[in-house]
This record gives sequence, C-alpha cells and structure tokens, in this order.
Amino acid sequence: MDLPSTIARPVDHEVVIKKSRFLAHLSPAADVAEADAVVARRRKELWDARHHCVAMVLGTHADGASQTARSSDDGEPSGTAGVPMLEVLRHRDVTDLVAVVTRYFGGVKLGAGGLVRAYSGAVAAALDVASAAGAMLRRELLYEVEVPVPHGDAGRIDNVLRDWASSHGSVMEPPAYDAVAHLRLLVPKQQLDALFADLAAASAGALSPVVGDARVVDVPVPATRR
Repeated sequence: MDLPSTIARPVDHEVVIKKSRFLAHLSPAADVAEADAVVARRRKELWDARHHCVAMVLGTHADGASQTARSSDDGEPSGTAGVPMLEVLRHRDVTDLVAVVTRYFGGVKLGAGGLVRAYSGAVAAALDVASAAGAMLRRELLYEVEVPVPHGDAGRIDNVLRDWASSHGSVMEPPAYDAVAHLRLLVPKQQLDALFADLAAASAGALSPVVGDARVVDVPVPATRR
C-alpha cells in the first residue's frame, strides 16, 4: 500500500469569494501539540479575524488505526468548515500536517453550501500551490544499504552510487569512515536486485552491499506546472 504524502514547509494561499477573504495556511506537524501551536500562532498573528477553522491529519501511515484526525468550525455553522477541510486532506492522501483557514467576512453571506465550497476550495488550492512550489514530500518505505569500500576506491564508487540513486528512486546518506569507507544509501525494495547487479558490474564483483532495516523516508517531489 502506498504511503501518504506530506509537506516540507509552510504554505499560504488566499482566496476571495464575494468580498470574504479566506487565508489558507498549511504547515507540517509531527503531533497534536505541534499542530495546536501552529493554530495558536495563526490566531495571534491574525487576531482581528473572527474565524480560524482547522483540520489536521497526523500519523505516519494515516491508515485509520494509527491516524489522528481533528477539525474545528470555530464559530462557522456546524459542518461547513472544519469537516470539509478535513475531507480535502483525506482525499489528497496527505498526513502530518495542519490546515488553518482564516476568514475575514466581506459583508455578503455565502450560505452553508457556499461556506463548504469556500473552505474546502481554499485548502485544495493551497495544496495545489504546495505542489507547484515543490513543497510536497512523497513518503516511502526504503531499505538501508551500506557498501564497504576501500578508501582508494571510495570516490569513484561514491560517484557511481550517486548517479545510480538519482535514477532509481533512492537517497544517498552521509558516509562513515574507519578502516574502510562505508557508503550508505536508502533504496526501494524493488530496486535492490538492480543495485546488486549494477554495483557488481562497476566493481568487477569486488563489492557486496549489506541490506539493513526498512525506514519510512520523506522524499522531495519535483515541482509541478500550474
């Protein structure tokens, strides 16, 4: 099963509907305390707004059993803000983030349906902005791989592994050094056989990778064109 995505950094986007301003703010959050701190900060920064509606999804897998999901209408009619915002986060399959949409009333009532569309649309648009800005992270289960290499060959093999990783959905990690150089990378399970074969070809069979534990890793997603 694919893991959900998340965001690397805060993202802001404003939507204006019938003179009402909806200021959407997305922020990474590792737990409820961090998410609550984001909400408190927005309330303090935008103290003159009446509504700061919230939706958050937390948990590495966001699979129900390990997921924390909360929402708040913050004074808007029940079910018109927080829940629609939360549904967007679930539909987009994102986790470990909090969305806060602050509303400045423009003098024209939008009705229940209009509020649902406005709050959900503001979050959806902010996620689109995050994608376009390269602020999204793809969460993957990768395997730790270590390649012990004699110091004299470390530079060449490091270059080989970096080129290989860039085209095989893998991530290089900082090396460690003692009697030999320990080159380290994180590799998808389906690419392990290819790594063994390509490394054997590059070293005439002299190097043997050691596969370790699996780890959930957030991998940057290239920016999309809007």
